Amino acid sequence: MSVRARWGWWVAVGAVALGWNAAAQDRARPFVPVSDEMLMKPNPADWLMWRRTQDSQGFSPLGQVDRSNVGQLRLVWSRTLASGRGEATPLIYDGVMYLPNPSDLIQAFDAATGDMKWEHRRTLPKDLRRSNDGNRNIAIYGTNIIDATSDNQIVAIDARTGELVWETKVLDHTLRATTSAGPIIANGKVIAGRNCQPDAGGSSCIITAHDAVTGKELWRTRTIAMPGEPGGDTWGDVPAELRVHAGAWMVPSYDPETNLIFMGTSVTSPAPKFTLGGNDNQYLYHNSTLALDADTGKIVWHYQHIVDHWDLDHPFERLLVETAVRPDPREVPWINPRLRPGERRKVITGIPGKTGVVYTLDRRTGEFLWARPTSPQNVVGKIDGATGQVTVNPETLFTAVGQERMVCPGMNGGKNFQAGAYSP
Repeated sequence: MSVRARWGWWVAVGAVALGWNAAAQDRARPFVPVSDEMLMKPNPADWLMWRRTQDSQGFSPLGQVDRSNVGQLRLVWSRTLASGRGEATPLIYDGVMYLPNPSDLIQAFDAATGDMKWEHRRTLPKDLRRSNDGNRNIAIYGTNIIDATSDNQIVAIDARTGELVWETKVLDHTLRATTSAGPIIANGKVIAGRNCQPDAGGSSCIITAHDAVTGKELWRTRTIAMPGEPGGDTWGDVPAELRVHAGAWMVPSYDPETNLIFMGTSVTSPAPKFTLGGNDNQYLYHNSTLALDADTGKIVWHYQHIVDHWDLDHPFERLLVETAVRPDPREVPWINPRLRPGERRKVITGIPGKTGVVYTLDRRTGEFLWARPTSPQNVVGKIDGATGQVTVNPETLFTAVGQERMVCPGMNGGKNFQAGAYSP
């Protein structure tokens, strides 16, 4: 279940009459801590993270609601939420709904009745410079709800009482580099990216891991390659202080088998590359899929989907799927010639950017497998199937101030933050 209100003052969240057996549960039984095993294989009745499972498939195996009775659904209860920007996905555990609100208000409801169990309202600094006051998701681990706050902290809140358990500073609260989407848990670690605005500087464009029990920071990895680092030369002569904004503002996926975190990144600022170091540079790691070692944060591989001159970034969900691969050349214009039709592969698929082009990559290596557009676009000229190298349509490039170009889609994209789903 998800709720979305775009800059609205009020939004209601409700449960439906056919959907919950929680009312029959014994409310007095003790709280069972959420373990890594439970996150890997959640109870079908629970929704323990943003897309339910670590592979971001967004699939529910429940069958109580189907085509024969969906028309009978009726509102059972509703609640008004805090004013502000709301694009939240609640968590469900053992009949309790945990819901993030704007401005770091978290509420817990009885999912069957809507009765509030507790709420936690964070006191934010008066000099906070907000870039986004609404988290899209929270996480749950052990007996705690984990939140990434507007004042750049990672905090744990007792899921039973709403009391603060611990908090860990990630960045200065005055920096506009919040976690606009929220964290996931991967093998006992809180993994979160950053929506780093240009004035926050390149050192705020990071992905972090914290111990989910203690809050101790374990690692942080920059999503911008700096001078002298691997990939640093892809920015040309752009000085470090002007390498900004290529953040990771959506939610990662996690593969326990490879112990890899998969995260998408966003555009540079400014977007037109002629204003930075020229149109011929790559500017890593913007508009890329990053595969990070969950234990160290090291970037194991990356794939750049496009050098972005128009704010058509690629931070969205990465769906992890094992499937027989058989892209149809009549429908899919860019295919790796080494693919054997029908072979089973563990892939990252449904990787969309605002271009609306969907990519599929090998999960272990990042090898390009295929890509296809899902909406009208004119920015991707071609993709070399053998290498995955993307060539930008030169007619859409800017080379000087004041030029006009017809670019499709616009900066709202052929795809945005609303997540897709995969049905096995």
